[in-house]
Amino acid sequence: MDIAKADFIEGMAKGLAVLESFDTERQRLNATLAAQRAGLTRAAARRHLLTLAHLGYLETDGSYFWLAPKVLRFSGSYLASARLPRVVQPTLNRLAAHTQEPFSVVVLDGDQGVIVARSGATRMLAYGLHLGARLPAHATSTGRVLLAAKTKKEFAQWMKGRELVRLTQHTVTDAKAFRALIEQVRAQDWCAASEEHELGVHALAIPLRNMQGRTVAALNVVASPARLDPATLQRDLLPLMLDAARDLLPLL
Repeated sequence: MDIAKADFIEGMAKGLAVLESFDTERQRLNATLAAQRAGLTRAAARRHLLTLAHLGYLETDGSYFWLAPKVLRFSGSYLASARLPRVVQPTLNRLAAHTQEPFSVVVLDGDQGVIVARSGATRMLAYGLHLGARLPAHATSTGRVLLAAKTKKEFAQWMKGRELVRLTQHTVTDAKAFRALIEQVRAQDWCAASEEHELGVHALAIPLRNMQGRTVAALNVVASPARLDPATLQRDLLPLMLDAARDLLPLL
């Protein structure tokens, strides 16, 4: 969304940039590290860190800062009030009960997919697949489905100057090969990814569209390699997921 320059609160944007600097790679930051990550001067980063700590969103030992439980108010409010998680939850529970596999719904946020709904625990639970988890779009089935939903111009802009980080020995990092992979996903309208984000994790994803044909999210399942064998995939999991997507169509 574009807004007039006079309506843009730069201080708020900088404060949020500092807050977003914390992730699984860097759980504790000092002013120098926060400044580097948020693109601010050290003095500005320090003031924002101290303010966020004063407001209760960060904790500190005097030198380093880390996220406080209060930040969960944002995600909790979203999950409680947003329509998408509430609409898809019964479907996720039904699919999980039928297959004994875990299902999730993911939306795209920049270069990451964010899990906004998931079924209860089943026999297989991959590391990091919790509500609010942020997963690299280029290395996950859901991310690729959501990238394939972009127009070719939008996808070209997304790829411009981007480094595809290698997360395992199976991750596709060559730009040409990745573009071809997205074209394949766009053509077949589903994506299977095996051990590209995390070893031992095999996943299948399909788009969830609304009545206007716009992809609003991706539905995925994490399964064993045997379940993602092409023949088993097309016989068991993919038809169930496509049926679920059709049922959700008028609700999205």
